[in-house]
This record gives sequence, C-alpha cells and structure tokens, in this order.
Amino acid sequence: MRTGEEAEGLDGEASNASMISGASSPYQPTTEPVHTGSLLGGIRCDLDYLRSYLGILKVVEVVLSLLGFICIETIMLCSPCGGVYFFEFVSCSEFVVTGVLLVIFSLNLHVKVPHVNWSLTDLVNTVASTLLFFLASLVLACINHGTSAEIAAVVFGFLVTCVYGLNSFLAVRKWRRGDSCQGGTSSSEYTRARTASRGEVEARPELG
Repeated sequence: MRTGEEAEGLDGEASNASMISGASSPYQPTTEPVHTGSLLGGIRCDLDYLRSYLGILKVVEVVLSLLGFICIETIMLCSPCGGVYFFEFVSCSEFVVTGVLLVIFSLNLHVKVPHVNWSLTDLVNTVASTLLFFLASLVLACINHGTSAEIAAVVFGFLVTCVYGLNSFLAVRKWRRGDSCQGGTSSSEYTRARTASRGEVEARPELG
C-alpha cells in the first residue's frame, strides 16, 4: 500500500503535467470578450456629408418638396383636381423618401447595413424623383385655376426638379466610381491571395 505522502506526490505530479500539457496545447480557450455589433450603436451625425454637395442637395430637395406640398395643401376647391392630386402625391412621397435617405446618410446608418447598395438606391430615387416632379409640375402648370398657391407649387416643383436632376448626375458619377473601386479591390485581393499561395508553395517544396 502507498502512504499518504506518496499519494499526494503523485497527485502533484499529475497536476503539474496537466498544467504543462495545457500550456503547450494549441487549443487554448480564449478569454477575450465577444463584442456583438448593434444596429443603433455608435450613431453620430456625419457633418462632412451634410457639408458635401450630395448632403446639401438632399436638404434642399426635402425643403422644396415640403414647400410644394404645403402650397398644394392650401388649395380648398379645384375642378378638375387631377393635377392637384398628382402633385400632392409626388411632393409628399418624395419628401418622405428623400427625408429618410437624408437621415440614413447623415447618421451613417448605411454603414451598418452593407448588403444594400446605397449608391444605387440613391441613384434610383433621384432619377425617379426628377421624372415624377417634372411630370407633376408640368401637369399642374397646364391644369390649374391661376391661384397663387398653384403657381407657387408649380415654381417649387420645377425648382426641385432641377435640384433632383443635378443630384441624379452626381449620383451616377458616385455609383460608377463605387463600382470601379469595388472592382479594383477585388482584383487586388485576388492578386494578394495568388501571391501568398505561391509563396507558401515555394516555402514548402514538397507541395510542388
């Protein structure tokens, strides 16, 4: 039979061996905290975007759309009302959609949803807004009763059409520049991957 001192000695050696094997094992449990991303975490106002051409145009579009909508809402009587209703729908819809995009870009929320092509989304919205506001303003200019509210709505409609047209031109340039940058990034990553794999094969000639 083994004495108590011998048993304690064997236990100590076993614990030391397990500690040594655990220290040399490549499969070590990590103790670093896992950070989970939050959609609303780190929201800040991007003043650089608001000072840029696209940001300023977005603000002007929202303001002019709102002014046109207010003017058309002050009309109490109309006959026929097709032009008034169409302009009302377009001005309200574009005020909401462009306002939402302005909030998303100014707060950098688009960075947190990278699987959406925001440049293309902005391009589609600006082009559609240009066409819709042009048609709505043209129809209201042809079918109106000469009231001051209708004339003001037509003026704001054509002004915001010009602003949306300029924004569409800049959005097309941004979208094309974004596609070329993405293509260049993919090519460079592919080249780096091929270079790294070639270097690994040269370092290990048995793989050749």
